[in-house]
Amino acid sequence: MTFNLLAEGKNWFTGMSVLEQVFFWIAVVASVLLVVQIILLIVSFGGGDLDADGDFDMDGDTDTDGGLGIFTLKGLTAFFALGGWCGFAAASFLGNIWAPILIFAGTGLVALFGVALALRGISKLQCAGNLETEKLIGKSATVYVGVPASRSGRGKITLTAQGKYMEIDAVTDGEKLSVDEEVEIVGYSDDFAIVKKK
Repeated sequence: MTFNLLAEGKNWFTGMSVLEQVFFWIAVVASVLLVVQIILLIVSFGGGDLDADGDFDMDGDTDTDGGLGIFTLKGLTAFFALGGWCGFAAASFLGNIWAPILIFAGTGLVALFGVALALRGISKLQCAGNLETEKLIGKSATVYVGVPASRSGRGKITLTAQGKYMEIDAVTDGEKLSVDEEVEIVGYSDDFAIVKKK
């Protein structure tokens, strides 16, 4: 019986068009990666120290949006997972080649922007919390993501304050600050700290 199920599965897969097979594999791989990311996210919320997200910046500079750009690992995975399944379904029911490709791209872009907006909303909620920003001024911190010179972009700093460990977006008016460099918070504006080298 197991052999029959395997044979039927193989016949089902080989009976697909090339376009269906391509979308199927894209969707399966992206869905597996998405599940892994969700598991890592749950583990990190449970007190672990894992960070399953990364930002892709095409020119090599720090993301000027506080690390919440559109092309994050989570966003790209959602693009291929949702786009792949929708493209696969469209390729199975529609006769031409271009409609499934357009559906793949369209639904993928919706997922990509949806994840970016969700992460941005979560970030704003985290920043709002009970953080008393005026009490951070004068505190020492460590650079976690390099801070570009002269407010040309944002980096990140880490510190322990108000009874909790926190990671905050940061800018500087001076020269570039490298990873692991000790800095002092000299101001706070909206959702980022202004820092200087100690």
